[in-house]
Amino acid sequence: MNEYLLLKFAHIIAFVYWLGGDLGTFLASRQVVNPALSPESRHVALKIMLACDMGPKLAMPLILPLGLHLAWLSGVLPMSGGVLAIAWIAALYWFTVVIVLYLNEGKAFTLKLGQLDLYFRIAVVAVLLGWGAYALVNATGADWAAWKLVIFAAMVACGIAIRLRLKPFIPAFAEMMSKGASDAGNRAMADSIGRCRPWVWCIWAGLFANAALGTRLIG
Repeated sequence: MNEYLLLKFAHIIAFVYWLGGDLGTFLASRQVVNPALSPESRHVALKIMLACDMGPKLAMPLILPLGLHLAWLSGVLPMSGGVLAIAWIAALYWFTVVIVLYLNEGKAFTLKLGQLDLYFRIAVVAVLLGWGAYALVNATGADWAAWKLVIFAAMVACGIAIRLRLKPFIPAFAEMMSKGASDAGNRAMADSIGRCRPWVWCIWAGLFANAALGTRLIG
């Protein structure tokens, strides 16, 4: 098995875990906001949702350097070995932060780390949009590979939008667990989750588009 095939296999596995985990998260979220269930059952659903969400959260930082490595080996996206090394280092940092935040949920230091993670993702969006746009305008490499960078950046941006729209959900859910369910709390949670769904659909569309570009169905 050569290096290219091994990386391609890992790239496909990351795609599967991202899309599959996202689907599980999406379905579990419906039970989290289901007012017919008890708070305890909804708490169990939340735990399932968060566990499923680790699939896409871990796949996102890995699928990028895997794809860049494949592009570097095949020459479809010209870059130096140094740029590729930076991409891997940044991705491993991102991957580690995701794990640390998940394992230490509720601890004081995660508030600052979560904010740093948000800024890091914004930087990822800016860098990839700039890189993809430059490659498209200057015709450096294959157009389809440049479009994959742009679409990935858009998916990261959608993830940021989801994070921001989930903010009202957290205090509403905590209040339900401490004081019991209320109509106002149920509405706040349902509205928060509902505002996330269009962004989730955009991420799915981006995944399908990038898969089609990568397999050369389009582009």
